Amino acid sequence: MVSKSEQKPLLNNNCPVRQLINVICDKWTLPVLYVLRQDTKRYSEIQREIPGISKKMLTQTLRKLESDNILKRTVYPVVPPKTEYNLTAFGSKLIEPLEVLADWAWEHQQELHKICDRRRLAGEQKSPSDQS
Repeated sequence: MVSKSEQKPLLNNNCPVRQLINVICDKWTLPVLYVLRQDTKRYSEIQREIPGISKKMLTQTLRKLESDNILKRTVYPVVPPKTEYNLTAFGSKLIEPLEVLADWAWEHQQELHKICDRRRLAGEQKSPSDQS
């Protein structure tokens, strides 16, 4: 597979597509970006809006996105401490293509549901010896 614009092999270590995948494709990054896409949020608000995320994973994800300049953390010197998170300009630019992908997913939700069910069943049908 090659990029259309430059005819260079995709997915080598320096490929921007691969770099993007490395930045956004873990379990919690996209849900955090989704929550922050329109508004500034406090830590507790983000955690409340993402079912199943632990405090540890939320903290790690927020720190990673902050170090990647995708979100900004603002700490206010009040008691008790107040911390807010919002997308940077760079992070906001990332939302547009992700929304296109989300729209595609909604349009194809039946097919995606079938794929996920098939994969889940295939994983359940493997014997314990197959998974080692």
